Amino acid sequence: MKRGFLALCGAVIVATLAGCASRSLPPPDAAPPASPPQTRPETLPPLTGSLNHPKSRWVPVNWTELPGFGDDALHEAWIALVANCARPNAAFAPLCGEVRQLALADADGQRGWMMQRLQPYRVESLAGQSEGKLTSYFEPIYDATRRPTATNTIAVYQPPAGLAPRRAWYTRQEIDTLPEAQAALRGREIAWMSDPIDVLMLQIQGSGRLRITEPDGSRRVVRLAFAGSNEQPYRSVNQWLLSQGVTRINPWPDATKDWVAQNPQRLPQLLWSNPRYVFFREETMNEVDAAFGPRGAQGVPLTAGRSIAVDRESIPYGTPVWLASTGPVAQLQKLVVAQDTGSAIVGAVRADYFAGTGPDAGRLASRMDQSLRLWALWPRQLAAP
Repeated sequence: MKRGFLALCGAVIVATLAGCASRSLPPPDAAPPASPPQTRPETLPPLTGSLNHPKSRWVPVNWTELPGFGDDALHEAWIALVANCARPNAAFAPLCGEVRQLALADADGQRGWMMQRLQPYRVESLAGQSEGKLTSYFEPIYDATRRPTATNTIAVYQPPAGLAPRRAWYTRQEIDTLPEAQAALRGREIAWMSDPIDVLMLQIQGSGRLRITEPDGSRRVVRLAFAGSNEQPYRSVNQWLLSQGVTRINPWPDATKDWVAQNPQRLPQLLWSNPRYVFFREETMNEVDAAFGPRGAQGVPLTAGRSIAVDRESIPYGTPVWLASTGPVAQLQKLVVAQDTGSAIVGAVRADYFAGTGPDAGRLASRMDQSLRLWALWPRQLAAP
């Protein structure tokens, strides 16, 4: 298994480097020492002064404040850091040459480099609150057909003509009921699915994979990537169910499907409780694509267990982050990278944890709702982001 993992890492790193070669990136720094010195955290005092963002304040701290920093399997996180260097933020870009060269270094070498080159900052709200909430999302996999069938009657759509950012389009209810909305979507169908809750889940997650049966009977797996929304507000279906007196809403979506089976006449009400509607574009996948998740808002592929969605007014895309979360679902103390966002991910100490692809990731994501602390890791040579 270890040889297989290293082979996958090698393929991912080679593919990422190839992708980077086609972009205009800053030249890498000089190569780091072959064996980075093992710096003790207490020998590097924190920089003085907090850094302010529109929705957060970053307070400099010693590395010793980061829970579990000495125990993380950093080689897993390094895949996300290398992917990050395909589209780094301006502060992290000068470090990308060193990051790539350390991709196959041991954990001590990677940890020593982090302590030399990065400064940890505790992320707080502007009011000084350092504890927030962690949820999770995933990339679902569903069966679909290219054309409608007797069972597959619900379309997944490309964006309609005229859809524009920050301009409201029809609500979910209007899309389902107004002839003019339906006319605008005619011919924009990507594929057809059978379960309306699965389609809703696909839209809530913002991406997914479809095992599509083509008209000739052949099957292939494609990725659906986020391509736009109707710019209506997101409303939680779980919260709507709670308002209806439902007490068992997890595991989502199984409990929701059970409720729909018992209340089929109320399915439209449930769906329309969330006016937000998401449109997709179809992407083909090769072997390397399949090893990663979908591209996040930063524009790089997400890494299972190592990518998070954040409020970009609190943490810029491409920022390495130390994450600590304690709860009934998981005990997490690990390095992640801020590479995505979401309409429900708002606030200073708020993150959505990318759990991966498929049913197991979905089960974890559906249950995750627990406390969170975050530390942004910013290049030491910079005074401000």
